Amino acid sequence: MQEYDVAMKLLLRGSAKFTMRELTGTAVEKWIDVELPKVVQNTRVDLLGETAEKGLVHLELQSGHDPDMPLRMAEYCLSVFRLFKRFPRQVLLYVGEAPLRMAGELRGDDLWFRYRAIDIRELDGERLLESDEVGDNVIAILAQLRDHKDAVRRIVERIAGLVPGERETALGQLLILAGLRHFEEIVEREARKMPILNDLLDNKVLGREFKRGELTVLRRLIEKRFGAIPSWAEDRLADRSAADLEELSVRVLDAQSIEDLLK
Repeated sequence: MQEYDVAMKLLLRGSAKFTMRELTGTAVEKWIDVELPKVVQNTRVDLLGETAEKGLVHLELQSGHDPDMPLRMAEYCLSVFRLFKRFPRQVLLYVGEAPLRMAGELRGDDLWFRYRAIDIRELDGERLLESDEVGDNVIAILAQLRDHKDAVRRIVERIAGLVPGERETALGQLLILAGLRHFEEIVEREARKMPILNDLLDNKVLGREFKRGELTVLRRLIEKRFGAIPSWAEDRLADRSAADLEELSVRVLDAQSIEDLLK
């Protein structure tokens, strides 16, 4: 899940200002890159920022269930305090598909440590869509929405209006986050209605991401229709272009077998 992690960090450190305020109740003035002491098993927090009032904000991203999360957050908290002599305001942001099951506290006989544990679906996606910042718009794909298809359309339209460079970056981030909710096919369909598609395919990095999205969707269709994909078929799929994969996604509906599809 490293790709989603990188995409989310870039968005939250960048233009997703409304999202950050919704999560932490404040605005981050600057971000701090710091290596924690070696006594901590994970020596780098996901996001650590400083507010205008010199308060610290620690945001940790998680896509799966970790029963030791309260202990990790406590270790992070004490390590940040050791470095800055200030306790951070801590938020665990969960973006996984299954319901959030991690506790937001660590209790003992004489100890009570707690932090905010937020499922990103608790955020109002409609408000994120209304933000003037494209980062908030992209993150809305993971939040609570009335109509995900309409939301994707609105996000892609907003991305299409960006300048080159920003446009490719935002669409790449949208494709990555859409994968957390299996919305790649919806994003692909809407992107193909926009002139941004050619820019995407011409970009070496994003073109590769787009092909991978196409391949993921096609694999699901094949497995649903014919069952497990044999190794020889995987090899043939890996050699196909993004355009070929799109065509196969249509043909799989009428093919009689995997052999017939890939002949």
